[in-house]
Amino acid sequence: MLSIRQLCRSFREGGRVHRVLEGLDAEIRSGERVAVMGRSGSGKSTLLNLISGIDRPDSGAIHLDGREITALGEPARTLFRRAQVGFVYQFFNLIPTLDVAENVRLVLELNGVRGRAAHERSLATLADVGLRARAHSAVDALSGGEQQRVAIARALVHAPPLLLADEPTGNLDDATAPHWLRASRTPTPVPGSMGCCSPISPRRRNGSGSRDG
Repeated sequence: MLSIRQLCRSFREGGRVHRVLEGLDAEIRSGERVAVMGRSGSGKSTLLNLISGIDRPDSGAIHLDGREITALGEPARTLFRRAQVGFVYQFFNLIPTLDVAENVRLVLELNGVRGRAAHERSLATLADVGLRARAHSAVDALSGGEQQRVAIARALVHAPPLLLADEPTGNLDDATAPHWLRASRTPTPVPGSMGCCSPISPRRRNGSGSRDG
C-alpha cells in the first residue's frame, strides 16, 4: 500500500513562497489505479516526483508497503526507485546513445537481470506496446508517440510494484493510446501492483500540437 500523510511542498519564487502541496493525505492499495487530476501548475508532477523519491517534501511522510520513502537519503532513494518504481516521464528521458531495446533493457541490467533473460523480457515488453519491430532503431529516429511508448515499456519491463506516469498518453494518438492502457495492466506488471498517473487533459489532447506515433 502507498500511504501519504500531511505532505507539504513549496517553492520559492523571488520574494514569495509558492505552496504547491499542503497537508495532502492519500492511500493507494495494491491493485488500484489512481488518476491525479488538476490544472497545469497544481502540483501533479510534483506529487509524482515526491512519491518516487526524485524530490523531497518540506514535511510529511510517504510509505510504500511500510517503508518510509521520505526518510531515505541518497543513494538509498535511487536504489529504491530503480527496483520498486516504474516511472513514465512527461518528456521521455530516453538515452540517445542507446537503441530502443537497450533503453528498455538498461533498467533490467541495473537491477541485476542480464543476458538472455534481459534480452527476451525487453523484447516482450516492446511487443506489448507495439514496438517489437523497432527494437534496434535509434530513439531519435522515432516519432514522439513511439518514444513515449518506449518510455512506457521501460517503466513496465521490471514489473515494479509501483507505477507512476506523468501524462503517459500525451504524445499518443487515439489509435495508439490503448497500448498504454493495456500494457499498464497485463501482462507485465506484477499482480497486485499499484499505479498513480497524471493524465493528459482533454483540452491539451484536442490541441493543435503534433502527436503522431
